Amino acid sequence: MGGRLLGLDVGTKTIGTALCDAGWSIASPAELIKRTKFGADKAALGKLIGAQSVKGLVIGLPLNLDGSDSPRTQSVRAFARNMAPSGLPILLWDERWSTQAVTRTLLDADASRARRAELVDKMAAAYILQGAIDALMMG
Repeated sequence: MGGRLLGLDVGTKTIGTALCDAGWSIASPAELIKRTKFGADKAALGKLIGAQSVKGLVIGLPLNLDGSDSPRTQSVRAFARNMAPSGLPILLWDERWSTQAVTRTLLDADASRARRAELVDKMAAAYILQGAIDALMMG
């Protein structure tokens, strides 16, 4: 309990990131990391983790609507396993509705297609992280 958490929306081309405050009350979008090789992705995340004194990771898990795994789910599970040597606790969090919810919010705000593309992954990471911290604080 306590300390900043880093939320991740791991996509094939980008990793959306979000951070919460040390008291776990609010999650905010952070950086968008362009994916390359895993080593470079991990280094970029490591830099963010160090700069923000992150104490744990919340990684969005893209389950199918029926709750079953998909090829993307397996890819994210492998990403989480590869992040395990960081020594930080890792929570995989159901992200089934995050992108749709964030896209709807951006459409309601009349964001352009280019602006939506720029924001959606970071905002999805914040949505995932907020859901996780809300549940953790209640439980």
